[in-house]
Amino acid sequence: MSIFNQLLKKSSPQQGIVMYYLFAIVVAFLLLNLPFVHKPGVDVDPIDSLFVAVSGVSVTGLSPIDIASTYSTFGQIIIIIILNIGGIGVMAIGTLLWVVLGKHIGIRERQLIMLDNNKDNMSGTVKLIIEIVRTILIIELVGALLLTFYFYRDSHDLNYALMQGVFVSVSATTNGGLDITGKSLMPYANDYFVQTIVMFLIVLGSIGFPVLLETKAYIKNRIPNFRFSLFAKITTVTYFALFIFGFLIILLLEHNHLFKGMSWHKELFYAMFQSSTTRSAGLQTIDVSQFGQATNLIMGLLMFIGSSPSSVGGGIRTTTFAILLLFLLNFNNNNERTAIKVFNREIHGLDIQRSFAVFTMASVLTFIGVIIMLVVENGKMSFLQIFFEVMSAFGTCGLSLGITSNLDDVSKVVIMILMFIGRVGLITFIIMIGGRREPDKYQYPKERIQIG
Repeated sequence: MSIFNQLLKKSSPQQGIVMYYLFAIVVAFLLLNLPFVHKPGVDVDPIDSLFVAVSGVSVTGLSPIDIASTYSTFGQIIIIIILNIGGIGVMAIGTLLWVVLGKHIGIRERQLIMLDNNKDNMSGTVKLIIEIVRTILIIELVGALLLTFYFYRDSHDLNYALMQGVFVSVSATTNGGLDITGKSLMPYANDYFVQTIVMFLIVLGSIGFPVLLETKAYIKNRIPNFRFSLFAKITTVTYFALFIFGFLIILLLEHNHLFKGMSWHKELFYAMFQSSTTRSAGLQTIDVSQFGQATNLIMGLLMFIGSSPSSVGGGIRTTTFAILLLFLLNFNNNNERTAIKVFNREIHGLDIQRSFAVFTMASVLTFIGVIIMLVVENGKMSFLQIFFEVMSAFGTCGLSLGITSNLDDVSKVVIMILMFIGRVGLITFIIMIGGRREPDKYQYPKERIQIG
């Protein structure tokens, strides 16, 4: 641990975040290899254990092995713990432990907390983290109680109902996507109550912690003249716009295909659930490999966008997509009119630059990932299957067209890297590998170049 602390002191905040998440993956891997974690007679390849560890910490949900038939009850509890660590955030969990143990939280720790939660300043970071942890745990608890009660009503088996209820609640809230049914939520395809609860949990987990806290403050009405931040407004509008778009496009494309002959309410819930799960959840009520190519392509793009910043999900994030879209809508080939105006506010120029940096880096990484996997798999998988898997990994979603268990070891490594980058965040990754830390000491004359 002293070596880790020494490395941490010498590293930048961005490198520190990456090191903490790498450390969390190592711990998760070791936990998944403890005695009695696996069911009797079950042996798991080390790379598959590492894959599940990365998937759990990054709250992705992709898995080359069946969780239900591989892990014992003890192992499933370990996975629940890993999902919470990954979903709430390594720094958030660390902060909570520091507070419980009475440890002083210094400037260094506050910098890491600030970075892990996409904050621009250190003011109120510890209080924020405690509030986030409390909110997420309350959401998980309420979801677990509702689902446990419902499952017990059907099965009359308290142990089964409790385990299933807790696991589904944690997996949905953290957008982990892992399941212990062996078939995700397909056994509940006709159960609209379970689907509704799970969709609410997915939204609460992926819409962004600041939005939850601002909504909580608004409901309590303790702050006079309370106003929602620009972040909350853009995030909420974009999130639900993407949800509605996904819902309508799935409904439209599959109405005369997979949904043909189904009742209107079944079509409705299938489309709604699959649209909500593309934000970052990975749970499914229908085998998505049965969808048409166009539907899977659209779902892949939705997973690429992912969830909101400061949430449990990955991808380029909803705000990045919103700023890129607003930039195109507001674009004018005039140097004096470059500002993006929305909700009676102007978006900061730095945020526009960050959005383009994130989009560019994300496109490059996913493109490289697809190319490498196409070469490695050498025709064993179709382009769409690999594209879908890559987007699912980068968006830390967890949906798959059924190829995860058949991937080559090199492809599994590619997927693990994408899951990891998707979780730590592209801004952190970009600054860590090539971003400038020092301000410019001089400037060169500006010169125009031809564009487009």
